[in-house]
Amino acid sequence: MPARARLALVTGASRGLGLAIAEALSQRGFHLILTGRDQRSLDRLATRLPNSIVLSCDIRNPEAVAQLAALAGKRKRLDVLINNAGIAGPTQPIESLDFATWREVIETNLHGTFLVTKSMLPFLGKGSVIVNNLSIAARTAFPGMSAYNTSKRGLFAFTETLREELRPRSIRVVALLPGATDTEIWKQFWPDAPRRRMMSPCTVAEAVALAVSLPINANIDELVLTPSASAL
Repeated sequence: MPARARLALVTGASRGLGLAIAEALSQRGFHLILTGRDQRSLDRLATRLPNSIVLSCDIRNPEAVAQLAALAGKRKRLDVLINNAGIAGPTQPIESLDFATWREVIETNLHGTFLVTKSMLPFLGKGSVIVNNLSIAARTAFPGMSAYNTSKRGLFAFTETLREELRPRSIRVVALLPGATDTEIWKQFWPDAPRRRMMSPCTVAEAVALAVSLPINANIDELVLTPSASAL
């Protein structure tokens, strides 16, 4: 009997790093559940990547996440969960940052990751892997990005707690902390960022695909990636 194909769910898969990770996993034979908020982009992606299904989902919405969980539940077993979806928001000092912007960033990056993770836990078993995309903002403060920094530092604590809770179940939890990566998120807070000095999404995606493909006894708690010194 042939081995069962591994199944991965990627949030924020319609563009940027999520798209690159989806492509890298597909190349390694994973079956995929891909979600994001742009249904048209997801539909185009489904025609390119074999063995993939797509569903538009606002991860801030518990009802939408429940629909995503129902879709995953039909497959019985989820091997890899990539919590990648996130936003940065505009660069603003705290004194001029409006609450609506603060709330949108926190709800997307932190609350959304919690909702997706909790909903997928029933389908994760021994040997499964969760990767949370934190960014180096989880450890480094960037002026003008208080909401983003706060969401990512909170997500770092969530990731550490989740790891300890799932360790007895032999489910690995990996904190992904990439440095500057050339994705569209820079348009939100630094449109003129020097992208030629950044890592490509494919570089980060290949590292993620390798990490989730390692044996169950591989002890990788953090995946830290930064641009080479020569690029800077």
